[in-house]
Amino acid sequence: MGSSESKSQHPEVLTPEPKPVDKQVVRELETPWRKFNWNQKEELKAKLENFTPANPNAKDIKILVAGQIGAGKSSFINSICSAIQGRISARALVNSSAGDSHSFTQSLKGFTIRSGKKTLPFVFKDIMGLEPEVLAGSQTEDIINAVFGHVKDGYKFNQDQALSHKDQHYNFDPNLTDQAFCLVYIIPGDTVQFTDHRLLDKLKIIRQRISDKGIPQVVVMTKVDETCPLVRQDLEKMYTSKKIKQKMELCSSATGVPMSNIFPVKNYHDEIETDDKTDVLILKALEQIIQLADDRLEDSDIY
Repeated sequence: MGSSESKSQHPEVLTPEPKPVDKQVVRELETPWRKFNWNQKEELKAKLENFTPANPNAKDIKILVAGQIGAGKSSFINSICSAIQGRISARALVNSSAGDSHSFTQSLKGFTIRSGKKTLPFVFKDIMGLEPEVLAGSQTEDIINAVFGHVKDGYKFNQDQALSHKDQHYNFDPNLTDQAFCLVYIIPGDTVQFTDHRLLDKLKIIRQRISDKGIPQVVVMTKVDETCPLVRQDLEKMYTSKKIKQKMELCSSATGVPMSNIFPVKNYHDEIETDDKTDVLILKALEQIIQLADDRLEDSDIY
C-alpha cells in the first residue's frame, strides 16, 4: 500500500506548476499598447529619401548618438544604413568582444546615410561610450559641446579631461550644419536597471543643459530580442510584450524622456541579410528622430 499511496500523491506534487499557457498570458498583453503599422517600410524609405531640411541655411541635419559602453551605438548607425540600403552595412566599426569595459569608439565621427548613389541630408555623429566613473568615458562637457557644434570631427576623447578651447578641434563659431538638433540615447533593454546613479547623473546633466536650448532627446532601446522571449520569436509582438513596455517605462522614468520619444529596435548583429520587420522598426525610429530634429531646426538660428 505504501507504494500505491506514493504513486497517488505524486501528481499532487506537480499540480502547483504553472502551465506554459499561463506564462504566455502574463508576458503578452491582449491588445497592442502602441499603434504600429508593420507594412510601412517602403513608405518610410520613400519619405526619408525625399526629405529636405526645413531651414534652407542647413545643408543637412546632425544627430548625436550617445550611450553607455556596449549599448549598441555604432550598431544602430550601421542598422540605419542597412535598412536604407537593403543590405548589411558595417561602416561604423563595432567591438565584438563581449564584456569589454572600455569604449571601442575613441573619436568623434560623422556618418552620412546613402540610398543608392544619393546621400541623404542627415548625419549621425558617433561619440565615445559613457562610463559611470566621473572622469572616465565620454565627458559630459564633450557631449554638450558636440551637440552645440563646438567639437570638430576627428577629436579623440580624453578620459582625463574634456575638450579645451585651446585644442585645434574646438570650433569657436559653429554654424547650423555643425550643430546637432537631436540627441539620441542608446540604452540596451536587456540590462536596463539604472542601478548606477553615476551614469544617471551624467545623463541628467546633459539633458538639462541641452533642454535649455530646446534640443529634443530620444531613447532608442536596443537588444529587444535579448530582453523578451516573445519578441525574440516574433518582432511583431513588440507592442504586446508586457516586458518591453515595462522596460520602456523604466527608461522614461529614469531619463525623463517621454514614452512617445522612446523607440525599441533590434540592431543587426550577426545577420547577412536584412529583414522587413527589423527594418520597419529602425526606419520608424529614424523618421521620428529626423522629424523632431527638423522641427527644432525650423525655428532655429545660430545659438
